[in-house]
Amino acid sequence: MAATSFFHALSTPARSSSSSSSSSSPRLQAPIKPNQIIICRSQKREDASIVDASVSRRLALTVLIGAAAVGTKVSPADAAYGEAANVFGKPKSTEFTQYEGPGFKLSIPAKWNPSKEVEYPGQVLRYEDNFDTTSNLSVMVTPTDKKSITDFGAPEEFLSKVDYLLGKQAYFGKTASEGGFEQDAVAIANILEVSTPEVNGKKYYYLSVLTRTADGDEGGKHQLITATVSDGKLYICKAQAGDKRWFKGARKYVEGSTSSFSVA
Repeated sequence: MAATSFFHALSTPARSSSSSSSSSSPRLQAPIKPNQIIICRSQKREDASIVDASVSRRLALTVLIGAAAVGTKVSPADAAYGEAANVFGKPKSTEFTQYEGPGFKLSIPAKWNPSKEVEYPGQVLRYEDNFDTTSNLSVMVTPTDKKSITDFGAPEEFLSKVDYLLGKQAYFGKTASEGGFEQDAVAIANILEVSTPEVNGKKYYYLSVLTRTADGDEGGKHQLITATVSDGKLYICKAQAGDKRWFKGARKYVEGSTSSFSVA
């Protein structure tokens, strides 16, 4: 798989200056090429007495492929998708079966079947919905020299390093600005929810992401990722469902699987 360059910035100088508010995140800048991805973040400040910023931050991340991106806030409609995520909650036992793999365990939707498709590096497990293969989950285990998931940086920085989990577009030609997409951009991703819980002494990253493509017929995909590091290995559990299925019952299965994922 070809490598892709990343830039984590709060604004794109050539396009906008309104997103240049102060932030502790490092800023990297380099010439932008058509096949590069720029990651921009916009974060709404809230009263510290109401929100625990270390666990329940509301983040918006825009990933535009094939063109320079301008950071934008997630719309209220998008943000609502992640409102009730049952992070590391306990799914109903009648709707899930327990699975124990090498060094990890999780709950799998009872009506999903194992799949032989290998989609990601280090993939050791894949299950999918019997009726809609867009709804599926995968577990990946890869070697790492990191001691903790936090060594990858903030959750959004970690996501930029495993962006292949969200899928890559194959088209990089010229496109018009329409349908909510910037000119020459045909894919976009918004982070709806992020948390960094600690379970049995191990820090986890949990991210809820909504991705859209210009030619998608599902209204987008909800992709949930739980990741941690243990004994020199990076463990990632990713589950997803199309937007239409999400609101027809798939949500509880996707959230239930990723929230139940844990390592030894």
